[in-house]
Amino acid sequence: MSTFTIAIHGGAGTILKEDMTPELEKAYMDALNDALEAGYGVLQRGGSAVNAVKAACILLEDNVLFNAGRGSVFTKQGLQEMDAAIMDGANLDAGAVAGVRNVRNPIALAIEVMQHSNHVFLSGQGANDFALQQGIKLEADDYFYSQFRYDQWKAVKDTDDYVMDHQHESKDELIRDKKFGTVGAVACDSNGNIAAATSTGGMTNKKWGRIGDSPLIGAGTYANNATCAISCTGHGELFIRSVAAYDVSCLMEYKGLSLQDAMDIVVRDKLVKIGGEGGMIGVDAKGNFAMPFNSAGMYRGAKSSMGRFEVLIYK
Repeated sequence: MSTFTIAIHGGAGTILKEDMTPELEKAYMDALNDALEAGYGVLQRGGSAVNAVKAACILLEDNVLFNAGRGSVFTKQGLQEMDAAIMDGANLDAGAVAGVRNVRNPIALAIEVMQHSNHVFLSGQGANDFALQQGIKLEADDYFYSQFRYDQWKAVKDTDDYVMDHQHESKDELIRDKKFGTVGAVACDSNGNIAAATSTGGMTNKKWGRIGDSPLIGAGTYANNATCAISCTGHGELFIRSVAAYDVSCLMEYKGLSLQDAMDIVVRDKLVKIGGEGGMIGVDAKGNFAMPFNSAGMYRGAKSSMGRFEVLIYK
């Protein structure tokens, strides 16, 4: 039995300890721990990498702290439009959705697309129709409402600005962290198969059905047993332009680089040169993992059957 590993992220950006209350920090750490343990438990019981990343992402989507699922930000129209993708490194199967509404767990819908639609990518109303057909759990608009997301949107809704500064109300103080609030997971199971999953609510005040890198296979999400499984978080437009997730795989496949070296080149060099702020998590089929970022912080964690365990926020 080979090493099994899972890594997760809950977004990257200007996340500074001095801006965080102890209560909020504990809430984030607890949420990351819970998601990590959910995914790791699947692997420990001999489950697949696909089911492990699904389990971890669902817990993150259900937590209002993260900009995915329940905690998704408001669009220009004052709605939530969510994107998600998953990829199975064993066979290169993939499923993605964009611009879906009222879907409690977009990652669960992405898996249905991968396994039961004969397509890779569904969007908008068509994706919602497919969700109904597959019995995916839907929620009313008020399930996705959170006061700090609403206040954030209200401040810019009459402008053409989009916002990545998330606001958190904690007792009497307002804490701001410029955060790219995607969630994601990557895993290597005991059979040496790997998978990646990413889910997001996108940008506050986004217009025209904007789609970021998260649901785009090769940009924000990618998995191939021969190289790596990657989930990205950052300024989506720059990750799309650099095809960030697939670029890591290419560096490993064509230049023979290790997972860590390939991810470092993309995150700390290639993305930086074009102003791409954020980070990514990755695993390979040997159970190695890496979690580089070029921002001030990234909500992240990893756990391996070799005894490695970490949950971190800051640099």
